[in-house]
Amino acid sequence: MDALDRLAEPGLDLLARVDTLLAAGAPEGHRLWPLLRRMQVLPGAAVREFLDLHPAPLADAGHAVRRLIRGYDDACAMLADPVAWSGPAASAYDEARTALLRHLDEGPESLVGRLESTAGYADALADWVEGSRLALARALADVLRSAEAVTVHSATAAAGDGRVGALAAAEIGTRVLSVLGVAYDGAETLLRQWAPSLAETAWRERATGVRIANSTMRIG
Repeated sequence: MDALDRLAEPGLDLLARVDTLLAAGAPEGHRLWPLLRRMQVLPGAAVREFLDLHPAPLADAGHAVRRLIRGYDDACAMLADPVAWSGPAASAYDEARTALLRHLDEGPESLVGRLESTAGYADALADWVEGSRLALARALADVLRSAEAVTVHSATAAAGDGRVGALAAAEIGTRVLSVLGVAYDGAETLLRQWAPSLAETAWRERATGVRIANSTMRIG
């Protein structure tokens, strides 16, 4: 359990009240409006969705992908063993073997290269989730002890001025959605940075002028 989990219950209670007030309308011209148009979700609903994101499954996925690389290493070791035969067929086999080795594990566009990139992307996402959850927890801690939080509680208990409550809700919503907006910008940046390394790898066959069907094989 991290800081965001510990603040989830009181934070969601406050934000549910914020959402109720904002559903009736935020103050005209408030800086919350651009965030609402961009995010297309009220603050409480946005936080509830974000609470489901945890870094551990992403980190575990990165470890699992790296374990797959061992199987490719074993296959490459077998392919790297020299053959005890010669002739045109052996040359053709060597061409095919070299091309396969290149496809499996030679550079970032090989299968192993793509696996390493996938694992790295999972690690980067795990770091992003961890950092974003911490930033959101700090924002929730700030709004929970703010004067606006007291005003929102009073307004939703029908003990305060609705217009003042709406303004307080808008202030809280702005703080929360601003943090989430930064978080989502970070996710989009990660995707742009990693996308070229995550593209499907293509078979990179080397040209060969030798045909196995028309060749003879000499053992020894």
